[in-house]
Amino acid sequence: MTNMRKTSWLAWSTAAAVIVLFVTGIGLGLARGTVHVTGMTTLTWVDVVTQVPFLGFPVVGALIISRQPRNPVGWLLTAVGVSATAGNFVTEYSIAALVLHRDLPAGQLAAWLSYWVWAPAGALAPLVILLFPDGRFLTRRWRWVGVAGGANLVGIVAVQMFATYSFAPVRNPLAIPAVTSLGDSIGPTFGAGTALLSVVALVSFVLRYRRATSEVRQQIKWVAYSMALLPPFLVVSALTSPQGAPDNALVILSGVLNFVATLSTPVCLGIAMLRFRLYDIDVVISRTLVYGSLAAFITAVYVGIVVGVGTLVGSGGQPNLVLSIVATAIVAVAFQPVRERLQKIANRLVYGKRATPYEVLSQFSERVSETYAADEALPRMAKVLAEGTGAERAEVWLRADDLLRRAAAWPQDSAPAEPGRVLDETLPSMPGADRAVPVRHQGELLGALTVTKRAGESLTPVEEKLLDDLAAQAGLVLKNVGLTAELLARLEELRASRQRLVAAQDEERRRLERNLHDGAQQNLVALKVKLGLAETFAEKDPAKAKELVAQLKTEADEALETLRDLARGIYPPLLADKGLAVALESQARKATLPVDVESDGIGRYPQDIEAAVYFCCLEALQNVQKYAEANRAVVRLRETTGDLCFEVRDDGRGFDPATAKHGAGMTNMADRLDALGGSLHVAREGLSTIVGGRLPIPVPEVAGT
Repeated sequence: MTNMRKTSWLAWSTAAAVIVLFVTGIGLGLARGTVHVTGMTTLTWVDVVTQVPFLGFPVVGALIISRQPRNPVGWLLTAVGVSATAGNFVTEYSIAALVLHRDLPAGQLAAWLSYWVWAPAGALAPLVILLFPDGRFLTRRWRWVGVAGGANLVGIVAVQMFATYSFAPVRNPLAIPAVTSLGDSIGPTFGAGTALLSVVALVSFVLRYRRATSEVRQQIKWVAYSMALLPPFLVVSALTSPQGAPDNALVILSGVLNFVATLSTPVCLGIAMLRFRLYDIDVVISRTLVYGSLAAFITAVYVGIVVGVGTLVGSGGQPNLVLSIVATAIVAVAFQPVRERLQKIANRLVYGKRATPYEVLSQFSERVSETYAADEALPRMAKVLAEGTGAERAEVWLRADDLLRRAAAWPQDSAPAEPGRVLDETLPSMPGADRAVPVRHQGELLGALTVTKRAGESLTPVEEKLLDDLAAQAGLVLKNVGLTAELLARLEELRASRQRLVAAQDEERRRLERNLHDGAQQNLVALKVKLGLAETFAEKDPAKAKELVAQLKTEADEALETLRDLARGIYPPLLADKGLAVALESQARKATLPVDVESDGIGRYPQDIEAAVYFCCLEALQNVQKYAEANRAVVRLRETTGDLCFEVRDDGRGFDPATAKHGAGMTNMADRLDALGGSLHVAREGLSTIVGGRLPIPVPEVAGT
């Protein structure tokens, strides 16, 4: 058996022994019945209820020891449970052995133990606070407080071992009169020492909270919550008569509060040290404040109306049905408004000025169901994120291609942020943010949420869970925003493309006008003039006229060639006659570098489709010859299902398509293809640059359909 298993076995065995002692002690107390014993009252159900919570100390202590065997807090809790339960057991056993039956063994030993075995239960409490939660003192200097606590415990136990008291149910068999006198004189000193140590431990508790991380603060809040339940019990206990009957309302209330306050201590310690990540202490505190205040409100209304008004109207202390009905009606009407008001006050006390995490999720869900433009949805998201986490800055990031850009921030005057590059659907590092959470939709990274806390603050587990929950809900929002932004960008690009096409058509028209004016038109004007001269010389000088006619034939041929050149620029005759492959092979032979044309079973297509592919390939080849410094190029044509695809590949120096700025040639290519429902793509493989595109092939209509 390993040391850890031995330690765990010892802790659970001790817890089991404590439970046995508790049950046996209760059994002896009930068996005692109403027999009068000096210093002891009859055991009632209220007494049993107030003793049950002490079983929580060894059980929780065993849980902590099983998980954290080197943490002394678990052992201290076990010691408190053993001390309290054993004290009750030996007291009842000594009464049974020495007063009632006198035939049970070890009665004198039990009587001696009953004087001091209970003492560690109270004296160890300050040490638990000093060592919580990691089992170490706040600093090395605080060890002296631990030493003082140990000395105080030893002093209390030492005095109790040899003292005796007149109110005790049995006499201490080892009593020393001098020690009894000493205990009467310095006993209050030890009591004051325990109280002082408790105050110092609370100071350490507060200092630890101020210096702690967010997780440790959550742990401390749980223990502070259990401490906050103690004052109401002390107030009610002070108002309760020591000899109060069990059915007295204050006695019952005192027993219930004692049960809750005592049991909450080990339970909250266990939650804080073992499972603090799974529970929201802020919600627990808020609900306690609300419903505790509601209970006080209802009690005050009943007491004020039924008792106060009943006394004024002279009901003689008898129940008044009318006043009870009035009180019930007032409580019913005022309950919801009072609860809402108390909830706001509790939230303000717990969360401060910021919204609660659950209000944030509720507000966000409501706003998601409404229709907002992209420039409204993302700033609202950043605002509710900042309000829910109390962050100094909250940001919403939106993915565009492979870049993550900040789309919204709160406060809105935050400094500009550099975009991050997304690789393999992984969220990049976000400098300056305390926490960044990816926003995904169906596995696709759409963006991110980031928060930055004030200096010295960090996200609590509750705030981290809120951030995760908000990111999960934001996926659909960012998807819609992204689609809207993409659609707007496409519309803008389409508008710009149409403007460029119109501008290109106007420029082409002006070019044709210039060419016709400077070329063919001048030739035709010259032909007209020379025809006039030939007509004049036909009668006067036939030889000269014949010479002019010969010149006119030559110039007519030149004009015809000029017109043919212009026509080839508009639509190449070879393309119209032979198709894409032949036309591109003809142009490839005119290139300044070797160009191979590979056509994979392509046929003939509509004129606009062939022209678009032809001119895009020519533009790509021109770019290769001008900029690529390549040794060879390949033009590939192929037909896939419903698409005509082309690709121009070179072995030049290449460029980065993501960062390089597209020139007028690439823009014109994209516009040509986009106008016909196609697309252009540019990629890089090693040293090769690939410019390609695709165009949908229209399905021919079948006659009669």
